[in-house]
Amino acid sequence: MEEKVEISILLSLYGALLTKTQQKYMDLYYNQDLSLSEIGDNEKITRQAVRTILIKSKNKLLEYEKDLKFMKKEKNIGKLLENLENKDLNQKQKCIVTKIKNELDF
Repeated sequence: MEEKVEISILLSLYGALLTKTQQKYMDLYYNQDLSLSEIGDNEKITRQAVRTILIKSKNKLLEYEKDLKFMKKEKNIGKLLENLENKDLNQKQKCIVTKIKNELDF
């Protein structure tokens, strides 16, 4: 998986554990695709300061994933649901799989 996509997913999972500033800069860089310079200019800080905040924030997100493994578990559940969909299920079972997918936003 591309690193930016992976970090964006981690941000959606663990972003609330970051400071508001970290959340904002991570969102601007990873989700809105602004450059370090653009973020720095908009926030009136140096490009290097933005980079430092992003690196620390990214490392925190990776630590959270290492400890909690939500993204890994989500991927595994998605694979299991895909496998179930490929089986010959009755209508009730298909309904259950659909409900699970909807609940988990797959």
